[in-house]
Amino acid sequence: MPAEPKQSASSRPAVPQAPPADREDERAAGVWAERSEDGSYRHTSAVANPSPEPLASRGQSLGTSAARGRVAASAAALLAAGSLAAGCGGSDAGASSPPALTRDQARQVVASYAGTIGEAGSKLDASLLPKAETDPQLAMDTAAVKLRRAAKAKTGTLKLSHVNALVPRLSGYPRWFAADAVSGTGKEALRHALLFTQEKAGAPWLLASDPFPTDAALSRVTLDRDGYAASVAPSEGGLAIAPDKLAAAHATLLNEGPKAAGASKLAPGPKTTEAFAALRQAETGLQKDGITLASRFEAGPGRVYALRTRDGGALVWYVLKQREAYSAVKKGKLSVTGDLVGLAPPSSVSTRMDTTVLVQYLASVPAKGRAAVTGMYRKAVAATGH
Repeated sequence: MPAEPKQSASSRPAVPQAPPADREDERAAGVWAERSEDGSYRHTSAVANPSPEPLASRGQSLGTSAARGRVAASAAALLAAGSLAAGCGGSDAGASSPPALTRDQARQVVASYAGTIGEAGSKLDASLLPKAETDPQLAMDTAAVKLRRAAKAKTGTLKLSHVNALVPRLSGYPRWFAADAVSGTGKEALRHALLFTQEKAGAPWLLASDPFPTDAALSRVTLDRDGYAASVAPSEGGLAIAPDKLAAAHATLLNEGPKAAGASKLAPGPKTTEAFAALRQAETGLQKDGITLASRFEAGPGRVYALRTRDGGALVWYVLKQREAYSAVKKGKLSVTGDLVGLAPPSSVSTRMDTTVLVQYLASVPAKGRAAVTGMYRKAVAATGH
């Protein structure tokens, strides 16, 4: 591979500051940009509502599809703020191995991805997505295209700037790299934590995950003297929590609360303790309106990936799956709106709605202390009416 100039932390490209908290999970460009008129990000998808619901964005709030009105607004404001397979190799795996590609080549992969996604958005053609994405991103963005097709809402191109490729040295496959990037400019600028994978030699590089960081988390990744990153094994010891244990701990917290066994490994915040409280509040509000919601989280599909940070910790990408079941005694209480548009025929819903949601997360795990969940991307991917 051609040699590249060495990169130090001080030579990294300047990146805009993290977006305000009220916009931290909004997709700002490309196929998926959308925001409600009042600035909220609601997942009010299964309950009939006389006012139109906003289109879903990649940054949908973490849950409920059935909350509406005041319950919806309050829940969304709080919520927005299977086993995982080993995907990183051994501890700092391949530290002496050559990188899978150069940083310049990685940036070319990012540019190619943005071009394909822009075409998919302008044509509302989900068949283009497998050329640039793999699951879980593929399943989530396929659902997003269905939503936009149903709403007849085409979009422009995805323009990514300040791209900083973080390429680890790895031995064997799958190979992968991360990229810090920004879409939009000025007050509209948003960060991306792109994660690309290559399953085998000669296979295409595909986007597997893209949660939205709320801070400059990727700038804390450690680099060697040649400017390459170091991967962290999923079962790595010496951390506050092993990367492959994060999803289970996070799911437990969202299901049972911060006092549940293992939940204390995660720091309180909008995507952990506040999300649990908001979901419970929404469930209570729905019960008063004659609707029952049962929600359950579990470790999602796909691998866990982690990069070493300068403080000896790790930056971790992982996924949760949320299953929601809504039921109402009276017909007309439930409908296919919001994030569920395009996933089920409106006529299929009578008194029950079952949904499946995938949530990507980015977490900073220190050597000691608690893991801080700093990014997410949520999207409903399936819905069935009864």
